[in-house]
Amino acid sequence: MATTLDTWEPALSVRQVLSLERVLAGEPEVVAGASHLDRQVRWVHVAEAADVGVMLSGGEMVLTTGVLLAGDEDKQAEYVRSLHRAEAAAVVLGLGRAFPAAPDVMRRAAERCGLPMVVLHRPFPFAELTEEVQSRLVRRKFAAVSLSEAVRTELTALITAGAPLQRLLDEVARHSGCPVVVTNLAHRVLGTAGERPAVDDVLRDWERIARQAGGTEGDGWIRAELGGRGERWGRIVLCGYRGDTATGRLLADRAAEALVLHRMLGGTAACSWEEQSAQSLLTDLVSGVVPARQLLPRARAAGLPVNRRTFVPLVVRDGDTGRLDRLLRLLGLPGLVAELADGATAVLLSLARDQDAGALAAHFATRLRTESGSARTIVAAADPRVVWDDVPAGLREAQHVADAVADSAAALDIPPVVRLKDVHLRGLIRLLRDDPQVQSFAERELDGLLCETDEDLLSVLRTYLATGRNKSRTAQLHHVSRPALYRRLEAIQVRLGVDLDDFEQAASVHIALLAHDAQQQ
Repeated sequence: MATTLDTWEPALSVRQVLSLERVLAGEPEVVAGASHLDRQVRWVHVAEAADVGVMLSGGEMVLTTGVLLAGDEDKQAEYVRSLHRAEAAAVVLGLGRAFPAAPDVMRRAAERCGLPMVVLHRPFPFAELTEEVQSRLVRRKFAAVSLSEAVRTELTALITAGAPLQRLLDEVARHSGCPVVVTNLAHRVLGTAGERPAVDDVLRDWERIARQAGGTEGDGWIRAELGGRGERWGRIVLCGYRGDTATGRLLADRAAEALVLHRMLGGTAACSWEEQSAQSLLTDLVSGVVPARQLLPRARAAGLPVNRRTFVPLVVRDGDTGRLDRLLRLLGLPGLVAELADGATAVLLSLARDQDAGALAAHFATRLRTESGSARTIVAAADPRVVWDDVPAGLREAQHVADAVADSAAALDIPPVVRLKDVHLRGLIRLLRDDPQVQSFAERELDGLLCETDEDLLSVLRTYLATGRNKSRTAQLHHVSRPALYRRLEAIQVRLGVDLDDFEQAASVHIALLAHDAQQQ
């Protein structure tokens, strides 16, 4: 449940209070509970009554001269125990006529309870300390309220403008000054923001951080739950927040509110955030802009097994990301799925070293075709990689194969899994399609057919060459009689000035046509 400003209280730690200039003038000395100085001080209370504990609500720093405790060790011990039961932050004893030195009974009791006990060696007006701390707490609350409202306003404006998840996280990271991570309930990272080196450091040790993020907060790890209507579906974590803990918690709560609102207004489910995370990772891998080694922490945090694994890069044409992800889960294959450009979808499998990568890829492709009901679904694969740094090249190779096969004529049979060796000349031409000399060659060879009115003849030529110059098959595919096909082939040969029965001339035209088609993609 998000914190509200009505219930939120600012705080200073005991350590921070003791470092104030006015307090230092009293020469403070911590005589017990030194390991608990990070306790939060919510208020300062001056009290001499022996039963002061009943008047406290928790988080108070109690100031006393001990005048009513002098000479009664039982009262001294009970005084400390009552403060402990009331969850006081600390007790400060001003030395003087009642206690010229720290009383051993109180000191031992405080140490046993883990209650910080501080003595002031020089006379010190308690009113000055009270005024100083209270004014600082008020200023901190005002600053926190201002920050809370600023963050809420900025995030709401981004949501209204249709900003993506990443933009919201970037804004939260800007305000928090630390890495921000969003996860699902299984601790799988859905999104990150912050300075890249700091984020990578967090993700590199994410398993340990995830365990701590799910338990007690500490060392600046502040979390807020994501969900609504009694259902939790994730959390946001500020990793290494260096400001005041209460302010950090308020900031995390405001961020959580915005993320829940983002999901509600955009109809965005947590699973689509997983898709966005996978898409960002695989897109960076394919592009090669970010070195693969730097992406390894992100892959591990996204739930992909990376230690001693075999990676199988696949690219699917005419495949829905939701169907692909469901199929991976059904087959028990660990992997990431993400949509790339031009209708291609990348699938990166992570298999154990003793698994048959080729057989599993073929099984996956066969099941995909069966479920999609289309024999034209293309699954292109690169050779398995056992080194993470080789994965980007594998994904690019699979993408190249998928693109080359997608250029094929409908008459060609497509195996369940297509590899580089299956695309032959078509694959080479696609690699060279942007070469100016190849472009000139294609235009020169096809010059007689490159006007809009000759598109039908160009289509006939494409099918004729793709079927190995099979006239019967070509006529069948174009739904024309053989005499009609002969007339069209004759027109093509006249326009191009070639003899298609001559193997070398037909091969030259075929290469030019492959280059022309590749340039149109």
